[in-house]
This record gives sequence, structure tokens and C-alpha cells, in this order.
Amino acid sequence: MKTNKITRRSFLLGLGAAAAASALTACGGSSSSTAASASSSAAGSAAGSDTVYRTLDEIKADGTVNIGVFSDKNPFGYVDENGEYQGYDVYFANRLGEDLGVEVNFVSTEAANRIEYLQTGKVDIILANFTVTPERAEEVDFALPYMNVALGVISPDSNVITSLDDWKADDQMIVISGTTAETYLVKNYPNIPLQKYDSYATAKNALENGNGVAWANDNTEVIAFAKQNPGYTVGIPSLGSADTIAPAVSKGNATLLDWINEEITALADEQFFHKDYEETLVDTYGADYEDELVVEGGVVNA
Repeated sequence: MKTNKITRRSFLLGLGAAAAASALTACGGSSSSTAASASSSAAGSAAGSDTVYRTLDEIKADGTVNIGVFSDKNPFGYVDENGEYQGYDVYFANRLGEDLGVEVNFVSTEAANRIEYLQTGKVDIILANFTVTPERAEEVDFALPYMNVALGVISPDSNVITSLDDWKADDQMIVISGTTAETYLVKNYPNIPLQKYDSYATAKNALENGNGVAWANDNTEVIAFAKQNPGYTVGIPSLGSADTIAPAVSKGNATLLDWINEEITALADEQFFHKDYEETLVDTYGADYEDELVVEGGVVNA
């Protein structure tokens, strides 16, 4: 396994404190489409919008909660060799289902359709490594955070990208549509040509095939890729601001949102997200990063 060429200090700089929780009114599998469709038909409607959702009581009465997760983003949400969902977000999703007293129906999502899946009632909750941003908070309701994150840039060892300044006009940056990396680069580096993909799997393939000189994404994801794939280096471990990842529900779904917030707060008593990290992420990041990545009880430490 290749040793990633970044220092722990530089990584931690990208995982510092984000805004206080009060500012966070702020991430897949094959789904049972029949169940999701039937649930959506009984969904409530947010006042003054076309957003549909099921309330907490409706979910409990149905006996199934539809949770959107990634199916190709190891170690956060992926399908293993046995066809089972695994990962940090999936571990949390299973606990939500257990404490709700319902079955979890995993719905495979991609970055670009996370908001759409909530607004159309295809899922009740998104747990697909969803970074909190003010723009997204206008379209969905974010619960308390459970992880820290920033952006990072990975590139082949043969041409390690360590700065986005003086970018060559013919070089292309790989991004995934609908991610904070795309938004950040369009706003702050409009001169960089973007090569956009719909899924993590296709973005990774593009990097491996040399379709772009680098890939910008969550630093947790690109660091994981570099550790799992010799020949790549995270030359920029921290890009832009430090942010957080949180569950999201449809705009206006107050009963479900309040329950999730209470759940996240209560889980702090057992250090649940540290256990989640140790079960799903420690093999990738090691024990040293646990306290920097994990957010317990929805409280981001300054």
C-alpha cells in the first residue's frame, strides 16, 4: 500500500472547526422502487412548495424508512462482494432504522440527485456524505452534523498538482456533478476546465485513465483513494473552507428532522460515531484522525 504524501498537520488544517451548529440549518443500493413509490404516494406536502415527504408517524406506520446512500463510495457508502451495503453512512443508517423500529430500504443515489430524491419523496433521509452549504440549506433541511470535511485534490505521482494557480489552459480537472468541489471551482477558478461525471466510480475511472490531470472532491474521499491505490498523491489536502457532513430531509419535514436531531444528540452518550469510525473508517485513515473527523452529538469543536 502506498504511503500518502501529505502530513498529518496539513490534513488536520482542512478538518478544523466549521461554523457553529446554530448555523447548520444545513451527504446507495438498489432500492425497492415499489416500496419507495408507494410511500411517496402517501407523502405529505410542504406548505407553499411542491416538495413531498412522509412524516415521522407515517414512516413508523409504514414500517420502512427509505434512506439514500452511495453505492460506490468506499468507505462511506458502498456495496460489498455479497451485495450488502457497508460504510460509515450505512452504519449510521442502520442505527436510525433500529431506533425508529422500522426496516431500512437503501436507495442508491448519486451526488447530483440527492436533493431531487428528497424533493420528490423517493427517499425520506439522505445520508450520502452530504456536505452542508447555505445554498443546499435553501432546498433541504439539514440535521446536526456527524463529520468534518474539506475539499482536496488528487493527481498521479507523475504530475502531482500542489496548486491551482497558473493552471494550464489545456488541462482538465475531474469533478462529480452536484458536489461542493464543482461549485467551489466554478466560483473561484472559472479558468479551470471541468470534466464532469455523475458518479464516484466514473470519476475514479477517469482519473485512472488519464482523462484529467487531477480530481477534486472531498478530501476524505481522495485521501482514501490515494491510500488504497498506489501511484496517486493528494497534493492539495485542504481547499476552500472547513465544512461538515449531516443528514438531510425534505424541506419542512419538521417531525423527522427533530427526531434525527434528538437521535444524534442522544447517541453522543455512547460515543456512537467514534464506534462507527472504528468499524468502518479506521482501516483507511488510522486511529490518529478519528477525533478530527468525527463529530459527536452534533457539536463541532472549535
